[in-house]
Amino acid sequence: MTEGERRLFVVTLSFIFQTVFSMSLAALLSEFVTIIKIIYLVLSFLLVLEIIKNARSISSNLPWIILIILFPVAGTMLYLFIGNDLHSSRTLKKVNKEVDYAKKFYIHDEKIKKEIDDKNLDKLKYLSNDANFPVTKNNKVKYYPLGELAFKDMIEELKKAKEYIFIEYFKFDEGIMWNTILEILKEKVRDGVEVRLIYDDFGCIATLPNDYYKKLEEMGIKCVVFNEIKPFLGIIMNNRDHRKILIIDGQVAFCGGINIADEYINVKNRFGHWKDNGIMIKGEGVYNFIVMFLSLWNAYKHEDEDYTRFKKEQKRKYKENGYLAAYCDNPLESGSVGENVYLNIINQAKKYLYISTPYLIIDSELNKALTLAAKRGVDVRIFVPKIADKKIVYSLSSSYFENLIKNNVKIYTYTPGFIHSKVFVSDDIVATVGTFNLDYRSLYLHFECGIYMENVDEIKNIKKDMESVIEKSHLVTQKETTPGFFKGIWQGFLRLFAPLM
Repeated sequence: MTEGERRLFVVTLSFIFQTVFSMSLAALLSEFVTIIKIIYLVLSFLLVLEIIKNARSISSNLPWIILIILFPVAGTMLYLFIGNDLHSSRTLKKVNKEVDYAKKFYIHDEKIKKEIDDKNLDKLKYLSNDANFPVTKNNKVKYYPLGELAFKDMIEELKKAKEYIFIEYFKFDEGIMWNTILEILKEKVRDGVEVRLIYDDFGCIATLPNDYYKKLEEMGIKCVVFNEIKPFLGIIMNNRDHRKILIIDGQVAFCGGINIADEYINVKNRFGHWKDNGIMIKGEGVYNFIVMFLSLWNAYKHEDEDYTRFKKEQKRKYKENGYLAAYCDNPLESGSVGENVYLNIINQAKKYLYISTPYLIIDSELNKALTLAAKRGVDVRIFVPKIADKKIVYSLSSSYFENLIKNNVKIYTYTPGFIHSKVFVSDDIVATVGTFNLDYRSLYLHFECGIYMENVDEIKNIKKDMESVIEKSHLVTQKETTPGFFKGIWQGFLRLFAPLM
């Protein structure tokens, strides 16, 4: 065999070997990939069953279920890294532990509990017995139909602080509102008042610098940044602190829709006139807010073994003024307190039910409750913005109009601009004001709070405010809600992923 023939033989043999090896490797890899796919199919099936078993609402988890079924590998991995925050997040585990610890500090008045039982006040029984939020009677309540009116009283009360100020808001933005408050806080720190502040990292991502908490601490203001966003280290986007709480010396508390930014008091014009609200309470009901605040604070700082040291004897006795319970909700527990409060009000309404919400993205249970209330003769009216802050979200909200209107629910759009208040009022008897929007995020994903009232004098002013909204709003007709072919498809697609918006 010549040298050339030998080289040709070696090359040919090498080619045959590489071909056989490549085919074998490809077959092996193909078989391996098939095994991987089968494993992920089984895992995705088991994961879907687990999601269904533990879901607070099937509707809220529907996008994950669809994603996992359609794309077993990518969907399963995405859910485990992003959608499963409640089980994997170290931050939320700490919060969950402290929230459980805090439950023992809620102090119930046994006389009031007996009164509620004797009178069979079902909605209050739910909050007191099942949700474990004490119901109180010695309170003074003031409702604010606009953010700027609440801001005025917030300033006045802050100036009176002698011992401590707790402040927890989803959003802070530098401007007239925050700068005015900040100057008072700095002055109070110099006077020896303890100031603690919580802000949500995502809520302030576009309004405050990353290290803003350091600036506050240099001023003597203690600070917690809730659920910091840390790219590439386990991003937790879904579960945010959406509460709005201001507590002063255990004597007064503020809640409602307004954040600490100028658009909420109509100094900055973003989407026309900003219709928001606030509520102030003085009296026994303030203590519930103290426990709520400290449960999140101590998940980070671990400063307080005994929450009751912040409970103050009320300086005065207020005229008996109905029942009041400050309550909260969080995604760490199986029940949905916020939605249950809403459902109880809807299901027991007899004459009228007025609802104000910036977003109307509801699950089948709320949808059915609203339409059934209207069908049994309740005057159900829902007020939403005319000018949207998020176009896609507004398009999604409007997709619910047709069915609601068809079933006698009246939908009003607030003509002057954007309505951000979150209010339910019914039959001149019950009302709730707080931070809960009528959407999946508020009802299932966020930390929220509110004030439930029954037979409280201030309810008449809440109703009066809702009636003033009617005068400034457009009543949506059935004809306006019928979508065209392509719009209907678009809205159907948005409804599919509603829980993620």
